[in-house]
Amino acid sequence: MENLIILNDVAISSELLAAIDKAIQQGKAKNRSELITVALRRELELLHRAEIDAQLAEMVNDIDYQKEVLQMEAEFASSQWEALKLAEE
Repeated sequence: MENLIILNDVAISSELLAAIDKAIQQGKAKNRSELITVALRRELELLHRAEIDAQLAEMVNDIDYQKEVLQMEAEFASSQWEALKLAEE
């Protein structure tokens, strides 16, 4: 069970609250807390993925990283060729 902390200083628009309540009435969530928690987790996951994507994008321009990738590819080329030949047998 998670430790719960009640926040008294969170403000949301009346339109958003109405949409939350409608989703609950439609059975899409048990209650406001559950819906908000799920939404926050999804948003935080999206932010985390965006950070990873940004780091990967930086790697494309990283000359040292590119050299390392080419070196690894060269080192594995012969074993990949051997594995392909074995698979064809």
